[in-house]
Amino acid sequence: MDTYPSGRQIDIAYNDQRATIVEVGGGIRRYEVAGRSVLDPYPIDAMCDGAHGSPLIPWPNRLADGQYRFDGTEYQVALSEPEKHNAIHGLLRWRSWRVVRTSSAGVTMGVQLHPMQGYPFLLDVEVDYTLDGEGLTVTTTATNAGTRPCPYGTGQHPYLSPGVGLINQCTLQLGASTRILTDDQRQLPNGTEAVDRTIFDFREPRLLGTTKLDFAFTDLARSLGCGFARW
Repeated sequence: MDTYPSGRQIDIAYNDQRATIVEVGGGIRRYEVAGRSVLDPYPIDAMCDGAHGSPLIPWPNRLADGQYRFDGTEYQVALSEPEKHNAIHGLLRWRSWRVVRTSSAGVTMGVQLHPMQGYPFLLDVEVDYTLDGEGLTVTTTATNAGTRPCPYGTGQHPYLSPGVGLINQCTLQLGASTRILTDDQRQLPNGTEAVDRTIFDFREPRLLGTTKLDFAFTDLARSLGCGFARW
């Protein structure tokens, strides 16, 4: 059996949709429709880079200095972004996940996060990937398997594909009215700003151009969603 840096490759398909889910990190390595990449893939012979397609559990984004406070206790986790002195994107990106359920059009990946230094809690996690007539649906389920309250957060890290050409030639629509501000040095959240009358207002489709986006948005109009288009 072939061995890849991202472990076992689980392929699912529905009509002209194709996706590949990986063992290492339980993330999605590729998703395409009619041969066109909807999510930007990474090579099968390469390690996952930059949380590419990964679930971010038990916290997304960054913990400053790897520290957090929960239920009256201070905790310290390892600095997984040492150059900025942060702990980034949780603890499950490099764990081996198992296949819980699988079918031709879907797969559920699971992992148990055991107590460890800085996170002495027991958490069961499942992420289900399903293809159907509506596209790709990703559902995350987390269960506190321990005997005391457990801190938990989750996020996803898909890389949307611009298709052929440069991303600044794409038209972007993003149904969000607020952006989360971050500092320049460590990318830690430090406030919010309404996008109205700013260069970050993409509630109506417009050319992305040279606008740089490397922060989160909130106050979402979920019926609009987010997407690229090439005109």
